[in-house]
Amino acid sequence: MALAPVGFATPFRLPVSSPNCTKHAEDVKEPENLSLESSPYKWRMVIAYDGTKFAGWQYQESPPTIQCLVEKALTCITKLDRKQLCLVGSSRTDAGVHAWGQVAHFVTPFLNGSLESLHAAVNGLLPSQIRVREISPARPEFHARFSATSKIYHYKIYNNPIMDPFQNRYAYRSAYKLNLNVMREAASYFVGRHDFTSFANASHSDRLPDPTKEIFRVDVNEMDHVLQIEIEGTGFLYRQVRNMAALLIQIGCEAQPPHMVPRFWLPATSRELAKVATSAPPHGLCLMSVNYSEEALKPPTGCPAVSLGGITL
Repeated sequence: MALAPVGFATPFRLPVSSPNCTKHAEDVKEPENLSLESSPYKWRMVIAYDGTKFAGWQYQESPPTIQCLVEKALTCITKLDRKQLCLVGSSRTDAGVHAWGQVAHFVTPFLNGSLESLHAAVNGLLPSQIRVREISPARPEFHARFSATSKIYHYKIYNNPIMDPFQNRYAYRSAYKLNLNVMREAASYFVGRHDFTSFANASHSDRLPDPTKEIFRVDVNEMDHVLQIEIEGTGFLYRQVRNMAALLIQIGCEAQPPHMVPRFWLPATSRELAKVATSAPPHGLCLMSVNYSEEALKPPTGCPAVSLGGITL
């Protein structure tokens, strides 16, 4: 996936005396060559996190979320408050869900000459379970959520009676031997444009703006004892992927036939899925990547180089 840039500025000085900024402060270097500008600049980040101990992406202070902690780090560095930063994530991952390729954007009123310094400073203030993998300049029209053309999620299942302790936080265990062939047959029914109201949790399904989503592919792959469901689509409703995975697991257990999937496109069955399969646990789910068009990822002119955390492009 190509990566998109954005733009930043104010005199940068890490407020080490602040209680929220002291962690790893001795390892943080100040960004260089900051120049004050009148117009705002937009920046794009690719973020990875182990979501086990966090209450999801969406901002809240207690219990802490990914967005909250990233905003606090940026606030310490830029001296801007969260309303000025306008940090927006591409996907509102739920509590316990992981990410390798979450994308977010934020704005600043100044231009940063070196993204490497900013990158090191942000990661120096974040807990070890969260890392910004990339910071790049973005065009003003770029939007982490609305510019996305597709998102890819993985749901991992450890298919063995004895759980691998090294997979325990990142895969759901099924002691029952799953039938890969019927899971793949069922997965094929998801491909295409459908009304996924049935696959959104009941508490959210009554206020969905557009429950119709297009699924490009659903692959079910086997790697030793791990089954990996890979789903790519234009977008997903609240807990849609986990509910899709839950139904596929039930079908893999041969508790339901593969051809039952299309019955959930009917509006009359919008609340029937819970009777067949409860939502799969969050720890098996990971947001792998968010994709954008080449046009959306074109960097603005005169922008600093992309920072990959020590590698400059």
